[in-house]
Amino acid sequence: MLSQECPRKNMTRQTLGGCTQLCRARRQPTGKKSYWAELEISGRVRSLSTALWSLTHLTALHLSDNSLSRIPPDIAKLHNLVYLDLSSNKIRSLPPELGNMVSLRELLLNNNQLRVLPFELGKLFQLQTLGLKGNPLAQEIMSLYQEPDGTRRLLSYLLDNLAGAIKRQPTEQPPARSWIALQEPDRTRASALFSVMCYNVLCDKYATRQLYGYCPSWALNWEYRKKSIMQEILGCNADIISLQEVETEQYYNFFLPELKEQGYEGFFSPKSRARTMSESDRKHVDGCAVFYKTEKSTRWSSTSWPWRTRRARGHVDRSCTKDNIGVAPVSLSTAMEKQLLLVANAHMHWDPEYSDVKLVQTMITSVDKATRSLKLSSVSGRPTPSPLVLCADLNSLPDSGVVEYLSTGGVDCTHKDFKELRYSDSLTNFNCNGKNSTSSGRITHGFKLKSAYENGLMPYTNYTFDFKPERAGHPGAPGPPLAPREQYQRVPAPPHSLRPLLLFAHLELLLPSLPPQVNGLHLPTRR
Repeated sequence: MLSQECPRKNMTRQTLGGCTQLCRARRQPTGKKSYWAELEISGRVRSLSTALWSLTHLTALHLSDNSLSRIPPDIAKLHNLVYLDLSSNKIRSLPPELGNMVSLRELLLNNNQLRVLPFELGKLFQLQTLGLKGNPLAQEIMSLYQEPDGTRRLLSYLLDNLAGAIKRQPTEQPPARSWIALQEPDRTRASALFSVMCYNVLCDKYATRQLYGYCPSWALNWEYRKKSIMQEILGCNADIISLQEVETEQYYNFFLPELKEQGYEGFFSPKSRARTMSESDRKHVDGCAVFYKTEKSTRWSSTSWPWRTRRARGHVDRSCTKDNIGVAPVSLSTAMEKQLLLVANAHMHWDPEYSDVKLVQTMITSVDKATRSLKLSSVSGRPTPSPLVLCADLNSLPDSGVVEYLSTGGVDCTHKDFKELRYSDSLTNFNCNGKNSTSSGRITHGFKLKSAYENGLMPYTNYTFDFKPERAGHPGAPGPPLAPREQYQRVPAPPHSLRPLLLFAHLELLLPSLPPQVNGLHLPTRR
């Protein structure tokens, strides 16, 4: 720990490997360096040097027992601070930027001259200790603070009232997402253009302050969120809508009625736990839903599959206890009377420790159930070549076995995501070549899948504080919100609270020779 006794003129600032280091001038000839993460400044200091804000590696800053009357907004540049002590100064007000220091666990403001607190302090959702004693704060603030669990209650109050304070200030709306053209439609063949949207709407029972502490309670309330969700869905005007985490009651009372008014019909399947529950509890179980425009598709059939109690032959896999869900509507006559289009919508297990479960669930989705759906819905009674559109919340990273399996057509039985469990024998049923195949130890599928968001077009599809941006991954697809990456290093907060980004793409279905328009789908004229 360094103190004011060490004058900065006797110190030289160096940067090595991105880490700021200070070492005494007299030690420089020896090459010795001082590594430290805490700094104490004392001695009745009245102002702080701007050089302090360059020490971004600091995790603790002790500024107590000085004569500071103000704290500069630049203190927010110390984004790694976990501990900040500003006690026993003469501080009259705090900068709103202090609310951006979301790594803080302890913030001590005792014995100052604070009369108000900025609402932005409510964004410090990881704060565990807040010291406010000895300040002439309003009775309303101190009453909340002195209650049991007062720090959390006060922070919630500040965050919930932050939006009202922001509304009184002019704010700039985030720019609209722009379309990215991936390829031009094939003008040499008859084709049908259609659009598909995939969106996890976040089930109401999962939208809690315990999980989303950086979000005000009013923004988590379903009555508020559902309006924004529907506005975003209708804004896309997609031909096919795939939604995950749709609550049963909300499907029948909200999503289906609202979308029916816009010319959609839908399919829904809840998680298998609903079968064991009472009717009052069943309505809160979430599942997957698919909606389609009736003017562009005339006949649909649907099949769904729960993963709970499912057993892979010869092996009771760990997916038996995970009741995630998938639904696979099959469109007959999307563009012609004998052309099938399979739309699979699924929600994979969330826990990173169950990477094997995610992989098994994906195999069931893309091969087992998708293939069976096509067989059951075949026009002639035998399987026909049909395109597959897979819309899913994979809960997986780009280097996962799930993404490798889908994008390359297979995955090795020894992949790390199987966690050295003996899945090779029990998963042969999911191999596209059958159980007697010799596929060099790989489990394969027969669909030639291609991501609509390939080549890193989407830097991230979701952002929360403890989950850093990850890459997702046809004629076109919308890009991410146009904002520098560093802006998303800060926690999502009002006025533009972030939700999981919806994925939206225009696809092209190549067809045999057909009239210029079939079932409302526009067919480009040949050149």
